[in-house]
This record gives sequence, C-alpha cells and structure tokens, in this order.
Amino acid sequence: MDNRLPWDTAGTDADGGKTAPAAGTQVVRRLIVVMLFTAAALDLTRCGLVMAAARYPAPTAGLVTAGLAAATLTARTARGCRAGHRRAGWAALLIGVASAPQAAASGFRSPYLIPDSATAALGILLAITILATAGRMDRRDTTPKILPSRPGEPRGDPDRSRA
Repeated sequence: MDNRLPWDTAGTDADGGKTAPAAGTQVVRRLIVVMLFTAAALDLTRCGLVMAAARYPAPTAGLVTAGLAAATLTARTARGCRAGHRRAGWAALLIGVASAPQAAASGFRSPYLIPDSATAALGILLAITILATAGRMDRRDTTPKILPSRPGEPRGDPDRSRA
C-alpha cells in the first residue's frame, strides 16, 4: 500500500523511468511542517500559561495533559508530513480545522489571548494551505511531446501545413 501524499508521487519521463517530484512539493511540505511545529509550540505555551495561572490542581493537570497530548500529536504529524505519509496530510488538515474552535473554547480571555488568537489564525492558514495545494500539487509536471510524423507528412504542426 502506498502511504505517500497524493502530490508526492513521481512522474514518468519519455523513456518510462521515474522522475523526481517537483521542487514545489518540497516547499509546500516544509511550509506545512513549519506550521505544525508552530501549532505544537503554541500548545506548549498554553500549557505553561495554565500552570502559571493554576488555582486548582485537578483541572490544571487535565488541561496540561490535554495540551501535552495535542503538542505530541501535532509534532508526530509534522514528522509524518515531512516524510510524505498520506495519513499525516489528513491529520494535518484535521488539526488545522480543529485549531480555531479549540482556541475559541477558552473565550480569548487574558492571559490566553495571544496564544489562542495565534492558534486560531494558524489553524485556518494550515487548513487553507493543505486544501489549496493538494489538488494543484497532484498534477504531474508533463511536458508536451512531439509525436513522430507519418510518412509523407511534413514535421511540425499539421494544421499549419494545410493552411
């Protein structure tokens, strides 16, 4: 089973050999990985703020555990995206879609205003980046081929030679 992202597949050249993926694929993948690591850092920042402003130990432990789990999942997804795994791309899309509602759940109150706003904006950008590039990056970079001419036909554009 092929676990590569749809836009990571290599094309074939005229001789039937494999070609390398487009350079744009590497740029998009790196951008997604950077966004995922930034989302993980924002989750860890939120954990630190929860511990600093803690009043009750039980809810604080639950919030810190959830934040650490989210940061771990996001970092693991970033590693998978860097390796080009298809499931990591879907997980990154789900992380991006879920980031804005998760950040809004706290109500953008102080001291969480900056990390929550950044998480919401980053989640939206992450989802848009993945959705906008998935279809475009799926197309193979194919160059037009010049077909061999039939005997008796001039080389070049057959429509021009008839005019």
